[in-house]
Amino acid sequence: MMIMFGLGVGLLVGATGVGGGSIMTPLLVVVAGVPPISAIGTDLFYAAVTKTFGGASHFRRSTVDLRLSLQLALGSIPAAIGAVFLLDYIQGRIGFAIDTPLIVIVAIAIAICGIAMLWQTLFPPPQRPERAPAHQLIAAIISGALVGFVLGLTSAGSGAVLALLLIAVFQLAPHRVVGTDVFHAALLLWAASIGNIILGNVDFALAGLLLLGSIPGVLIGTRVSVRLPALALRCALAGVLLAAAGSLAVKAGLPLPPAALVVWFVVVAVGVAVMYRRVRHTHPELPA
Repeated sequence: MMIMFGLGVGLLVGATGVGGGSIMTPLLVVVAGVPPISAIGTDLFYAAVTKTFGGASHFRRSTVDLRLSLQLALGSIPAAIGAVFLLDYIQGRIGFAIDTPLIVIVAIAIAICGIAMLWQTLFPPPQRPERAPAHQLIAAIISGALVGFVLGLTSAGSGAVLALLLIAVFQLAPHRVVGTDVFHAALLLWAASIGNIILGNVDFALAGLLLLGSIPGVLIGTRVSVRLPALALRCALAGVLLAAAGSLAVKAGLPLPPAALVVWFVVVAVGVAVMYRRVRHTHPELPA
């Protein structure tokens, strides 16, 4: 089951470029029953290994804004490490009572990722020349700290949210958004992973099984991505994230009957499909 989880998530990451951490943690918590702390730590380590290969590939292709990546890391790495040790401190004080509020926090973070991905996909900003903000270093440190803290707590947010910031705040060219996002994510994920390794929150056997599936999954997804409708894939992935947030909310004890969760899944699926059809109609110039 773990190998199949890795394969499925790897296919999505290879085909769309995002979604690894945001999907793997709900799978481990809701389906496999892994404790939230261990699921987050293992997911961060698994994602760090995966993103390292992606970051190196983008660096070789010169699609990374190295200066901006390092500026983001000035804020994100300390924030992520601080969040990891804060989470461990809180768990040491209240024990397993942290599991439910932590699942709620993860659900909120994943819902934000889904909304950000949907917004970025359906309402892309007009392409314009790159222009750094007036106070880029300050903006980068603040943006990095925000993303790093959320990632350290939940293992989600390093992809979709940062990509949205790179477009809206730093106005990077589209071909450099993904490269900078992945390269910075690799730095950030290793920092958060080392903190979790020190605290004993990483299940290396579980991470190894996930990697057995995800590495070929990423390679296959990357190869077939040129033949798949990328816009529809990213919309579908945003819908999966919103559905996963609903599943985690029920896992946390939200008093909803199974029928209500099914209704939520249907509403998300129909809403994403309608928005996709609308954007294809109003913006036919967007690549399918």
